[in-house]
Amino acid sequence: MIVILLIAGGAWFMFSGGSNEINILVFSKTAGFRHDSIEPGQEAIRKIADENGYKILLTEDASDFREDILRDMEVVIFLNTTMDVLDQIQQSQFERFIQAGGGFVGIHAATDTEYSWEWYGKLVGAYFNGHPNNPNVRDATMDILISDHPATDSLPEKWDKSDEWYNYKSINPNINVLINLDENSYEGGTNGDEHPMAWYHEYDGGRAFYTGMGHTKESFTDPLFLSHLVGGIKYAIGPGVPVDYSKAYSEPVPEENRFIKKTFVDDLYEPMEFDFLTDDKIIFVERRGAIKMLTLSIGETVVLDSLDVYDGQEDGILGVAVDPDFENNNWVYVMYSPSGDVSKQHVSRFEIVDNQFLKESEKVILEIPTQREECCHAGGSL
Repeated sequence: MIVILLIAGGAWFMFSGGSNEINILVFSKTAGFRHDSIEPGQEAIRKIADENGYKILLTEDASDFREDILRDMEVVIFLNTTMDVLDQIQQSQFERFIQAGGGFVGIHAATDTEYSWEWYGKLVGAYFNGHPNNPNVRDATMDILISDHPATDSLPEKWDKSDEWYNYKSINPNINVLINLDENSYEGGTNGDEHPMAWYHEYDGGRAFYTGMGHTKESFTDPLFLSHLVGGIKYAIGPGVPVDYSKAYSEPVPEENRFIKKTFVDDLYEPMEFDFLTDDKIIFVERRGAIKMLTLSIGETVVLDSLDVYDGQEDGILGVAVDPDFENNNWVYVMYSPSGDVSKQHVSRFEIVDNQFLKESEKVILEIPTQREECCHAGGSL
C-alpha cells in the first residue's frame, strides 16, 4: 500500500509496503573531521532497515557511486560525510541517480561536504557555516513548523534536545523547512529568527531530506530523533518504485583510463592558446610572436607567420580564436601587444586563406590601454 500525503507548498510520499524491495546506500566517507557518531549512526540505520524490511549497503568507498550499483538503490544517505568525498566521475554518477528519481538523506555534517560542487549544495539545501564552541554541544529548543510530515508527525510542538547546532550559509530558497531552531534558547546562533534545522524538497528529479542533528552518539539511541530520521528516509524513498535512468540527462564523465594521450608537438616556446581551424587543423600562438598551424592527420607543424610584439612584462601574443563561420569568411582573432612606445593590447581580426596568414588583412576591433612600467601577469584568452 502507498499512502500519499499532500500539503500546500509541496507533496510527499510515504512508503508503507508493497512488492518492491527498498535498497539504501549509507555513505560515511570523511575527508575532514570524522564524527565518532558515524558508527552508532550506521548501527541505528541498520536497525531501521531491519525493522522496515529495507536492505542497506554501508560504505565509505566512493567507487560505489557508479550506475551498476546506484540503479538498484532507492535512497543514498550521507551520514556525517565531510569535505570532498567524490571525484568528478562519481559526482556525475550521483547526479544521474537523483535525476532518475532517487532519494537523498543528509545527516548533520552532510552540509560540511563538497563546498565547490554547486549541484550538491542545492541538493543538500545549505552549507555549514560554523557552530558554537566551548562547548560545541548545547541544549536548545526547536519549533516544529510542519507537524504532519513523516519526519515530524511524532515530535512534540517544541522539541528540547542536546546537539551541536550548525549555522548555515548558501541556503537554498526552495527548501521546505520542517524544524526551526530557537536561537533564544542557546548561545552561538547566527541565522536569526529563521534558523532551519531540518527540511525537505524535490530537486532535479529526486527527493531530498536533511536533518542538522546527529552530531552526538546519543542522538542515534534517542527515540524522538530516530522517529524523525525514519520519517525523513521514508520521504526520500517516495513511492518506492525503482529509479528510471531514462530520465537522467547529465552526461556521465568517462573513466580516465578510457583516454589515450598522444603528443602531436612538443618543445614549444611559451604557447598561449589554440583553436580549431578545421577538424584536422589547429592554429596556436606563442607569446613571443609566432603563429603556428598543426595538421593532426600527419602530425606536421608549420609557422604561418609572426607578429611584431612587445614581449616584456609577460605581454606578447596572448590569445587566438577562430570565427564560428571560418569556413566561409576565413577570419581568426588574435589578442596581442603591438610593439612600439604606446602601452596597449589589440584584439584584431585577420584572414587565413589557403593556409596563408595575411597580416595585411588586420582589422583592429578593440584597443586596450595597458601599462608597461611594472610586472606582470598579462592574460587575454579569446
